[in-house]
Amino acid sequence: MARHRYSNLDNVSTDKTIKQFRKWRQERRCKKKDYSFIVPSKPPELEFLRNNRTLPTLTWIGHSTFFIQYEGLNIVTDPVWAVRMGHQRRIASPGIAIKDIPPIDLILISHSHYDHMHVSSIRRLYQEGTQIIVPAGLKQKLLRKGFSRCEEMNWWDRLHIRGVDISFVPTQHWTRRTAFDANTSHWGGYVLEPGKPREEAKPPVIYFAGDSGYFKGFKEIGSRFDIDVALLPIGAYEPEWFMTQQHTTPEEAVQAFIDVEAKMMVPMHYGTFRLADDTAREALDRLEQDRIKRGISEEAIRVMIHGETLRLPGE
Repeated sequence: MARHRYSNLDNVSTDKTIKQFRKWRQERRCKKKDYSFIVPSKPPELEFLRNNRTLPTLTWIGHSTFFIQYEGLNIVTDPVWAVRMGHQRRIASPGIAIKDIPPIDLILISHSHYDHMHVSSIRRLYQEGTQIIVPAGLKQKLLRKGFSRCEEMNWWDRLHIRGVDISFVPTQHWTRRTAFDANTSHWGGYVLEPGKPREEAKPPVIYFAGDSGYFKGFKEIGSRFDIDVALLPIGAYEPEWFMTQQHTTPEEAVQAFIDVEAKMMVPMHYGTFRLADDTAREALDRLEQDRIKRGISEEAIRVMIHGETLRLPGE
């Protein structure tokens, strides 16, 4: 039986030819890059995080992995504590060691690429009561791995889980874990909203974009949700002629921030693994230059360090 293959909006293709891969490899040999900059880290606030079940918080573990506390739930996005990604060793240690992570209620997976879904990390986090949310087409793979509490979502689906509304929204990307399963599961981002009206201050609406090239879907997401905090990728964009359909540049990430009409942007997807030819320093410098060029306030783009916890403001 033919397997269903998922696609992007407007059928935008991310496929690459052997000739294009060879051109990238030849270009890489000629590049001289300084990879000495490492994203700073700080000791995590473990006692506070273990006891907190009321304040909304955001802690950067690294890459696209965040520990989020929201409406009493402990949530992890795209869990990857791996020491290596293929032949590349992790550049910076996780902001919180996996053994120190408080008990997890919910795991959100944006797509099945290895740098976003590390099965060994999931196994360490998964315990009685933990639920996993995945894109359409990925549930059976997780069930076969022994993760019985798993739900899958299509674009624009919404789930209500223990006081939180979770929506799955489009991205422009692709996925593969073997030679035979390209695009047999979907990809996307998540929006977290409080699931019931609140008379007192309500928690911020959080948008986790997963992994994406720049696309018109950002504007539609902004039109459907009142987003406060947008976690957006700024790395793995070079060479741009090769990566453009699947990874945003820092400038495109700023445009996505504008498109979704968020109040704050937190950059991610840089400084943990060498997935392309850009460096963390380059990504951050280009981000800052574009922020200044557009006249965006310093407070609106919040660059975090590994292990740092943000107490998120509510309304």
